[in-house]
Amino acid sequence: MRRWQGLILAACCAAGVAEAAQEIRVGIYMLNLGKLDISTGAFTADFYLLMQSDQPITEGSFEFVNGRATSVERLEMAPDGTEIFYRIQANLSTPIDLKRFPFDTQVMRIMLEERTNTMERVRYVPLVEKSGMDPAIVFPGWEIEGWAMNTAAHEYAAYGETYSQAVFAVRIRRITFNSFLKTFLPTIFMMLIVMSSFILNPEQVATRLAAISSTLMATAMFHVSITNQIPPVGYLTFADKFMVLTYFILLACFFLSLHVFVLQGRKEEERARRISRITERLVYMVTPALYALLFLFFRS
Repeated sequence: MRRWQGLILAACCAAGVAEAAQEIRVGIYMLNLGKLDISTGAFTADFYLLMQSDQPITEGSFEFVNGRATSVERLEMAPDGTEIFYRIQANLSTPIDLKRFPFDTQVMRIMLEERTNTMERVRYVPLVEKSGMDPAIVFPGWEIEGWAMNTAAHEYAAYGETYSQAVFAVRIRRITFNSFLKTFLPTIFMMLIVMSSFILNPEQVATRLAAISSTLMATAMFHVSITNQIPPVGYLTFADKFMVLTYFILLACFFLSLHVFVLQGRKEEERARRISRITERLVYMVTPALYALLFLFFRS
């Protein structure tokens, strides 16, 4: 009997604590976003912050877990302290994922967290109807896909405490057409030149070898210029996969053409022509198929 009484008492106490937690409704309206630094994930944000509650709110009882505020200006405050309106400018950072580069999508986050009170005392609730983005915001080189306002629980396992977070996230992605033109089109043109060299007669295989060799060197240098656009990462980006496939195709063309060249040196003309015809068909059929498979199934 005492056991059941203890359980009921504990449940009532927990319910009392939960009911005692102050709910603060948080809304963020973005005014301006600064340029995203891909190498560090750093960006600047200028926004309004609205905090509402049924109880008085402690002024300035929040912090940014992914950066620091450079300016916090209180614009309005209700006489009873249940509503506070700020304008904030902050230097923030966000994790960068470049696996799909140059077709990558990034999420720029404003992560606001209660500074002193755990979730048992203060809990943030998203105020979606008071959140949004100024339509005049333009992000050069990127398309703004949308925004989201939500809350989360941030647990500090080392201290056994959990704090409430409000997260405003802006999703952006690179402009697909521009990314394709700058990253892939030059390599595709070089590959077309190599493929056109297979129209030459087997007797002109030396010219074909020269075209393949020069294209291979140009491709390697172009790959270096692409990788210089992003920081070093521990995985292959989509651009890297594209270039690795290009290396594989060029090396295969080079060694097959070299084999034809060797056969001609041995005066095995008929065999050289047969291998040259097979190589030509493989290049025209397999190369487009490999690139199509890459773009369809290996962009993630």
